[in-house]
Amino acid sequence: MDIPEPPGLYEALKKELDFPLAWGSSPIRDFPAWREAARARVEQHLVVERQDGTPYAPEHGERTHGDGYARELVTVSLTRHERVRGALLTPHGPGPFPAVLLLHDHGATFDIGKEKCVRPWYDDTRLASAQAWADTHFSGRFVGDELARRGYVVLALDALGFGDRGPIAYEEQQALASNLYHLGSSLAGLMAREDARAAAFLAGLDRVDARRIAAVGFSMGAYRAWQTAALSDHVGAAVSVGWMTGLKEMMVPGNNALRGQSAYYMLHPGLARHLDFPDVAGIAAPRPMLFLNGGLDPLFPADGVRVAHERLHAVWRSCHAEERLRLETWPDLGHVFTAPMQDDVFDWLEAVL
Repeated sequence: MDIPEPPGLYEALKKELDFPLAWGSSPIRDFPAWREAARARVEQHLVVERQDGTPYAPEHGERTHGDGYARELVTVSLTRHERVRGALLTPHGPGPFPAVLLLHDHGATFDIGKEKCVRPWYDDTRLASAQAWADTHFSGRFVGDELARRGYVVLALDALGFGDRGPIAYEEQQALASNLYHLGSSLAGLMAREDARAAAFLAGLDRVDARRIAAVGFSMGAYRAWQTAALSDHVGAAVSVGWMTGLKEMMVPGNNALRGQSAYYMLHPGLARHLDFPDVAGIAAPRPMLFLNGGLDPLFPADGVRVAHERLHAVWRSCHAEERLRLETWPDLGHVFTAPMQDDVFDWLEAVL
């Protein structure tokens, strides 16, 4: 449940947050040095250790053909504990190609994960759910298939609890997060580590131009996109649709973040004592980044979006790279990633990659 009338302790803790490690507040004035220190702080609060030495050991399934691209399932070890199955799309042609790590959303729907992004040619039982999701949020499109048609290698994998790695039920999220905390781990930290590893795997494929990789996501996937750009140098650009705000402005009565549940996928305990959300995203500067939000999105109040955008502008401006940062609000839209927004993203990706 959320907190309808925040008690005194809640307000006091909120007022104490001043994000002392944020760029501009930190005593570190050299940007590369700040980025190193800020990333190290985020890494510390992920709790989950790095898995860089774990072999991916990819297993590729049979290739089938879509409209101008090949489709295959690939299974990889993102950590030493678990194998993860993903959808891998490759345009027809000699390559190497630019690539997109496509990160799925949450949406309290767990029977599909990667299938929210890529049409599940391999599983008719999930197709109806996936198509309904695309119809509701993406103007009927599968964004991964659209990107592959436009010449991008696309990789989409399930986060823990979704698709092949679930499905869990909505009320089971807190138990999942609690169990991982008890085991000295973290649900959000695991997702962050896996996404960074997925970016490195994608960069290592012969079919991919490692200099031209973008992370793209909607909703929780948008959070994952800017977070992966902050943590991985393999990501050359990022697109985040429907997830950017200031923490204080988000933590208001009625907001989804106060209910727990889905929030645990994006909660790194203690990190807010040092950095706000846009501060973490700023670690990716001066690489190109695009942030889109709907002006009627109930999950991200306008004040939070404004504060976040101001802080992001300040970071890229200090790097003399403000032209590489694009912040847009679609005033008449809610929490969606419509076809016109997608076309805007496709044009932007073509320009920056």
